[in-house]
Amino acid sequence: MTVPVFEEYEPDADCGCPGCAQRRRTAGLPVRHGGHPAAHGARRALVLVTAAGVVLSCGAGQAAATAAGRDARAGEVADPQPVHPQGPVGPLNSGGASGPPSAPDPASPTTTRADIITRAQKWVTAKVPYDMTAYWSDGYRQDCSGFVSMAWDLGTNEWTGSLAGFGTKIDRADLEPGDILLFHNLADPAVGSHVTVFGGWTDHTHTHYLAYEQTRPSARKATTPMAYWSNSSKYVAYRHKGIVSGAATAFPGAAKFGPGTDNAHVTRLGQLLVAQGGKRFYGTGAGPRWSDADRRATQAFQLAQGWKGKDADGIPGPATWSLLVKGAGHRIPAAASGDPQGGAVAYPGRSFFRPGQTGGHVERLGAQLVKKGYGAHYVTGPGPRWTEADRRNVEAFQRAQGWSGSAADGYPGPETWRRLFA
Repeated sequence: MTVPVFEEYEPDADCGCPGCAQRRRTAGLPVRHGGHPAAHGARRALVLVTAAGVVLSCGAGQAAATAAGRDARAGEVADPQPVHPQGPVGPLNSGGASGPPSAPDPASPTTTRADIITRAQKWVTAKVPYDMTAYWSDGYRQDCSGFVSMAWDLGTNEWTGSLAGFGTKIDRADLEPGDILLFHNLADPAVGSHVTVFGGWTDHTHTHYLAYEQTRPSARKATTPMAYWSNSSKYVAYRHKGIVSGAATAFPGAAKFGPGTDNAHVTRLGQLLVAQGGKRFYGTGAGPRWSDADRRATQAFQLAQGWKGKDADGIPGPATWSLLVKGAGHRIPAAASGDPQGGAVAYPGRSFFRPGQTGGHVERLGAQLVKKGYGAHYVTGPGPRWTEADRRNVEAFQRAQGWSGSAADGYPGPETWRRLFA
């Protein structure tokens, strides 16, 4: 086996992943920063031993390493077992005995992207604490690879050195919810090895994504730089070999959503909307029973795409669903400043801003124009009825953005609204 050479990495001071935590313990840091007087020597010895192993890989050293790493059952060379804070391959509900990585079971059951995210979310909701040696009630080890073993429903506790065998390598551009990003440092697994579940893109530039992961202090989902905070270039994207193609991306039909519906598709919709910035609409999290929170969050996402009318009615159609499951499209903007509902749709639509229209959206718009310094055309102050003064103030704001023509017609669109309330 050819052993790739990885450069050494300095651990991030605030990173809770096993690699950085272990590195900080062995990096020879000053005692005041958590180091130990003997750590520097131990670290140097480890580096020298690792380097010697690589040099000797062409001769007797390679033969010895091969013999030590051989799978006696299959007669094949296996990756070395972890020498870092991560449990070995083993069965559920047990630490198991150290042995070679498991071989993927060709008869393992299939899974869907929705199921992967749902399982990951259960640990996040339960705030399963990070523990390198403990096992949760479902039998999976409470570290990063145990978390992915659980989310992928592998039936065994794997580690970063064996997870790739259960997946197919893909390009990062092809990532979809339920895929993983894996960094396994074969030369020194204690340095940076980590794995996360990809939950969807969080911006249209695809520079950040929603990562589901097991890290200190507990399981979490968080917006994360592509591919990770450190060692980003070393992360490889994989797709579960047993994924049911299209099962989680196919639109289930409009009948699955709306008043009175209660099913897993509603839960999935809520989770996707939360991933796209709609968390504020859900007081207790997404659930299977359709609620006004689902309608409002869906409408907010639709409006963020620039849609209007029946295309932004708060009921997901094929186009809405397709963007959500792919983690694509524009994110839901933040709530408008001073919004009395806290989670109201940021942009209500053009129909509210026309001659003769009266309502809270017009008054809120006027108040924000004044706040931003664009209220010169108000004589008595903004009110709930749309007037020419509102239009001229909006036009002044639009022209201040460098817009002209139809983009500065005095009628607020989604981008005008977003910038005004940013």
